[in-house]
Amino acid sequence: MNLEFKRLTEVDLQEIIALNNHPEVLRQMPLGSPDYDEVKAKEWIKAKDAQWAEHGYGPWAFFIDDEFAGWGGLQNEDGDADLALVLHPRFWGSGKAIYEEIIKRAFTSMGLKSITILLPFSRTRLKGIARLGFQADGEVEFDGVRFKRFRLPGPAKRV
Repeated sequence: MNLEFKRLTEVDLQEIIALNNHPEVLRQMPLGSPDYDEVKAKEWIKAKDAQWAEHGYGPWAFFIDDEFAGWGGLQNEDGDADLALVLHPRFWGSGKAIYEEIIKRAFTSMGLKSITILLPFSRTRLKGIARLGFQADGEVEFDGVRFKRFRLPGPAKRV
C-alpha cells in the first residue's frame, strides 16, 4: 500500500462531495448531512485548510495507491488537536495504518502534548480506544450533538 498525505486543496472537489455524501460515511458522522454540495464543499475546504496557518496542523487528504481514500488528521476543537478519520468504505481496512502515521506526526514533527477524539454516544464499542491509550476526558457538544471526548497523552506523558 502506497499511502500519501496531501492537502485537501489537492483533491478533486467532486470526490470530496461524493465521500461526504456517501450513506455509509454519513452513518458515522452525526454532524454530516446528505445535502453537501459544491458551495458547502468549497467553504469546508477553505476552513479546514486555514487551520494549517492558524494552528500548525489541520486535516489532510489521504491517497492510497494514487486514489483518494478519505480525509482526516488533526483539527482544532476548542484548543485541542482533535483526531478525525473519514474514509470511503472501500478503504475502511486502511484506517490503522493512516492512524499510526497521524499519531507519529502529531507527537514527533508537530510536537503535540496530547490529542483528542470525539465519539458520538451512539458509538458503544470503546475497548479499541482504550487499547490505543485513549482515556475518557469528559463530554462536549457541537451543533446540538453530544460527544464523548477521549484524550491520548504524548509518549512522554503516558503512565
